[in-house]
Amino acid sequence: MDALAERAVDDGEIIAMGRRAIATEAEALWSLAHGLDSSFAEAVALLMATSGRAVLCGLGKSGQIARKVAATLASTGSPAIFLHAGEAVHGELGILGASDTLVVFSNQGDTREFGVIMRRAEALAVPIIAITSNPQSPVAAAAGITLLLPPRSEICPFGKSPTTSTAMMLALGDALAVTMMQLRGIRASDLLALHPGGRLGLDLVSVDSFMHEGDALPLTSPETPMGEVLDLISARNFGIAGVVDRHQRLVGVITDGDIRRCGADLGSRTAEQVMTARPRTLGCDAMARDALTIMSEARITAVFVLSDVLGGRVRGLVHIHDLLRLGIG
Repeated sequence: MDALAERAVDDGEIIAMGRRAIATEAEALWSLAHGLDSSFAEAVALLMATSGRAVLCGLGKSGQIARKVAATLASTGSPAIFLHAGEAVHGELGILGASDTLVVFSNQGDTREFGVIMRRAEALAVPIIAITSNPQSPVAAAAGITLLLPPRSEICPFGKSPTTSTAMMLALGDALAVTMMQLRGIRASDLLALHPGGRLGLDLVSVDSFMHEGDALPLTSPETPMGEVLDLISARNFGIAGVVDRHQRLVGVITDGDIRRCGADLGSRTAEQVMTARPRTLGCDAMARDALTIMSEARITAVFVLSDVLGGRVRGLVHIHDLLRLGIG
C-alpha cells in the first residue's frame, strides 16, 4: 500500500499507467464490437417481444453492472428490473414471472446461486439470455441465447479484479438498450416522459413547447412613443419589449436597463431611439438549455424566439420564470 512512498514515481509514469489501462479496455471493447454476431440480434428480438419485463440478474461486480443496465433499459422505454442473485435464493426469486425474460450477467458463469435461479426460470418456461465469457459454463449451457464476451485479461495488475470484463458487460448492455430504442422509434418526447425530473429536460424540451405567443407578446413598432412602450412592458409583465418592423421582424429590444440609461429624456424618445439593436435570440428549434445559456451569458431574463434565428419573424418569448416552472435553471 505504501509502494509510492518507498520509490519516486513521477506524474508522467502515473499518467502512462492510466493510459495503458484505458487503452487495454478500449481494445477489449473494439474486439467486443467486431465480435457481435446473430446472437445479439436474437437477444434484441427476444427482449422486444417480451410481454413482461427483462429481469437482469447478477452477483458482485457483475450484479452492479446488471443493476445499471436494468435502469438504462427502463429509462429508455424497455421495461426492466434488477434481481440480486444472492437475494433471489432467499425469497426474491418471486420477482421472476412467466411473461419475463431472464438476463444473467456472470463473467465465469459458474456461481452457485445461478443454478437455483435458472431452474426456476426453466420451470416457468422463461427464456434466458446469458452474458458471459465462458461458453462452457452452466449459465451458458442453460441459456437459450448466449452473448459471449471476448477473452481479455482484466486490467488489474493481478488479472483478478473485475475491470475489463465489467466494462464489456456495461457496453454490451448499453448496446442492447440503444438498439431497442432505435427499433422502437423512441422520440425525445418519449424519453422526456420517462425523465420528468432532473436536468434532462434542458436537452429535450424545445422552447416552442412552452414559450409565450400571440397577444401575450410585448411587441411594438419603432415609432412608438416611450410612454406607450412603458405601458406595454408593465401590462405584459416580462420586463422587456420587442421592437418589430412591418414584417414582424425583430429589430431591437427594450429592457429595464435601456430605460434607466435614458434618464430624464425618456419621455421625448421613441422605441427606436431607446432600443438595443441586434439582441440575442433563439430559433424555434432551440432547446431549453439554449435559452438558459443565452440568459446566463447575456445576463438577461427574457429572450425572443424567431421563426429563423437569422432575421426571422417573432414567434414567441421565453422568460426565466418559464424555465423555473419547468424545474430548469
